[in-house]
This record gives sequence, structure tokens and C-alpha cells, in this order.
Amino acid sequence: MQHIHHINHILDAGESETIEFKTTFGRETIETLVAFANTNGGTVLVGVKDHATVCGVDIGKETLNQWLGQIKSATSPSIIPDIATHSISGMTLVLIHMSEYPVKPVSTRGKYFKRVASSNQQLTLKEINELYMQSLQVSWDAHAAESISLDELDIPKIEKFIETVNTSGRFSLDLDPLQALQKLKLITGDAPTWAALLLFSGQPLRHHIHIGRFKTPVTIIDDRQITDTLFEAVEQAMKFIVSHIKVSFEFDGALQRKERFAYPLPALREALLNAVVHRDYRNSSDIQIKIFDDKLTIFNPGTLYGGLTIEDLLTDTYPSQLRNKLTAEAFYLTRNIEKYGSGMLRIRKELQAYPELSFEIEEAGGGIRVTFSLREGVSEGVNSLYRCIQQNPGLRLPEYSTMLNIPLKTLERWVKKLRQEQKIIFKGSPKQGGYYNT
Repeated sequence: MQHIHHINHILDAGESETIEFKTTFGRETIETLVAFANTNGGTVLVGVKDHATVCGVDIGKETLNQWLGQIKSATSPSIIPDIATHSISGMTLVLIHMSEYPVKPVSTRGKYFKRVASSNQQLTLKEINELYMQSLQVSWDAHAAESISLDELDIPKIEKFIETVNTSGRFSLDLDPLQALQKLKLITGDAPTWAALLLFSGQPLRHHIHIGRFKTPVTIIDDRQITDTLFEAVEQAMKFIVSHIKVSFEFDGALQRKERFAYPLPALREALLNAVVHRDYRNSSDIQIKIFDDKLTIFNPGTLYGGLTIEDLLTDTYPSQLRNKLTAEAFYLTRNIEKYGSGMLRIRKELQAYPELSFEIEEAGGGIRVTFSLREGVSEGVNSLYRCIQQNPGLRLPEYSTMLNIPLKTLERWVKKLRQEQKIIFKGSPKQGGYYNT
């Protein structure tokens, strides 16, 4: 009875990323099992039509063994799924369950498949290679650049890196540059790895960061193409960003005024680091940063890696998936990144102090784009006054005008808006009272 309930549940749910219906066993069934093996596993129900209509299947005494033999001989590496028969409404169904296979990718007759929604899609050569490297727990940047000499590495950059790592306290490196890189596996034999070239090449690989300040999508005020090794490229990009985003000044009761940028700089830096560390360096496209009046976007080439999804990134416990393991380790050891798989969490934490901003992450154009944008209808000026009242309650408008260096008439308009939204109230007499947060 329990099996019948389980089967009915599968039939009611319909075909999905982990469920497939087949009227008969054949080549397409094996392709689906291969797709399941290369993705997250799944179950094929043989004897069911596309719309979950049970039609049953005729099987003999040796049918299941024959099917297993066909599956084994038609796949490489050979897979052997779990297989069982069940009876429902007097008809026989065969359930073939395939778990995710630990050694990927699995192929059938020279073709490789993955499961996407309720269909099988043939893997590209690039995807086949990525699955293979994931299976071996190696990454592209760990491979040796065999045609390039160690002489191509910039020794002063390596020495600066060693000093930073030793100061960080996360690791201890030899002062000798080549010995330090060997310890981190950034050198293989007599050749640098691709990670070593990305980080320390004397002639940086041509993986650009293209960054611009836009008035409209087609009107560029200023732009720059940064071509440098990764640590240096990050710093140059951040300098450009800081020089092109708005900054206001606030007073919190201290003598010195405080700068408040239109976007939280730690969040922008984290998004930039994510782009630099996790981008697909086999893709010739640039990292693109666009700064508008009301939003800032960062695009990095390469879709999410290792089965990670956008939904995963929106949680606080998403697993770390590293496309470039050695590059990520170098940024971790220098304390540029704190913990693998926590970048989005830190961005969301920084944005808590910026309620006027929204944050979006999406897959687009063969890569990942993050967008920081001003929420519709929200004025940064109004928010600056609101925060000032929160931090310095009980004052009158002339005092806030002095603090913010904003004309009194402008503040009168902002106060009217905040009162309409019931965010502030005026307490006390007209001459001696002041504004408070509700």
C-alpha cells in the first residue's frame, strides 16, 4: 500500500527535474538516466504516458536483467540504477531510480546529457569539461600554463602577496617567491598555473574590467578598461567606482561629519570580488560595471557553477562552489574574502543600513549580473534627513539644515513628505519643540 501511495504521489506531481514518464524502455530511457546521473538523480516510470496516464508495460522473467544489461553496456562509466516493478490498477509499472553519479560526466553512445526542468539537454564541450574537473575536485586555474616560463611572473607582486598573507595570520609562507608559490600549488613543475598568471603575471592576461559612468544607457560620461593582475585590478576598479558615485555628509553628534556614499562600499567591493574570483576566465568577455544616476550593475562572464542556483544565493546557507579554487584561496589568504560561500550574506548585511536600495541578482547573457538600485519613489535626500533625525532627535529644522548643509526650504519639503508617510512627528511647543522618529 505504501508503494501505491508513493507512485500516486509521483504521478500527481508530473514530470520534473527528477521525474520522467516513458511508455516503453528504450534509448531515450537510457539518455534520461544519464541526465539524472549527471545532475541530481531521478526516477523513470516505465508504463506511463506523458500526461501521467498509466498504460502499463509487459515484462517477462528476465526483462529487468536485460534492461540493466543494456543500461550498463550503453553507458560510460557504466551505471547500474535501482529497478523494481509495481502493480497499480492491475497494470505493471517499472520504477528505475538513478542517483547522482559520483564520477561525472556519464555518457551514452558518446553523448552527454544533463537534466533541465523536465527535459534532457545535451552538454556542450565546455560543460563536459567542467563536470569532469568537478568530479576530480580540480579547477581550471590549477592547470599548468606549460608554454609559459616562470620568468613571466612579476617577483615584486609575489613578494607583496607573501607579506600580505603573513600579516593576515591565516597562513605562513616562505619569503622565497617561488617556494611560496610551490607551497600554494601555484607552480606545477617548471610552469606557472593559470592562477599564478592571473595573480602575478608581468604581462597581465587580457581579462578586462570594463567600467563606465553612464547618464543614460547610450550616453557615457566616463569609462575605463582595466587590464591588470587581479589584486591590482580590484583596487583600480574600486577607485573608479568611488570617484563616480554620490556622497553625502551626516552628523551623528560627533564633532566630525561622516561621509555616506550612495551605496555601501563594502557591499560593492564584495560584489566586485565575487565577479573577479568566480568569473569564467575561459570566456573572452569582460567584467562590465555600469554606474548610472539611480543604479549600479556588475556583470561577470560565466553562469553559476557546480549546480548552484540563484535561489541558493538568496539563502544564508548556500554551499560554496568554486570555479577557480586557487584564485579564491589567494584572495582568502589575503583577507580580501572572509569565508567561502558567504559573499551574498555580507552584501545583504551591509544593505540593512541602506533601506532606500534594492539588490537583485540574475543570470543574463551567459553570465551573472548584480544590480544595486534606488527604490522607485525614494529620495536619497529625504532619507538623509530621516537618518539625521533618528540619530539627533528633538532638534528643529535650522539645526538640521546646518548639520546637512541643505537649504531650509528644501528641508521643509522633505519634512512634509516624512510627516505624510508618518515616519516623523513634531513634539513640544512651536518655539522649543523638535522632530522625532515615530
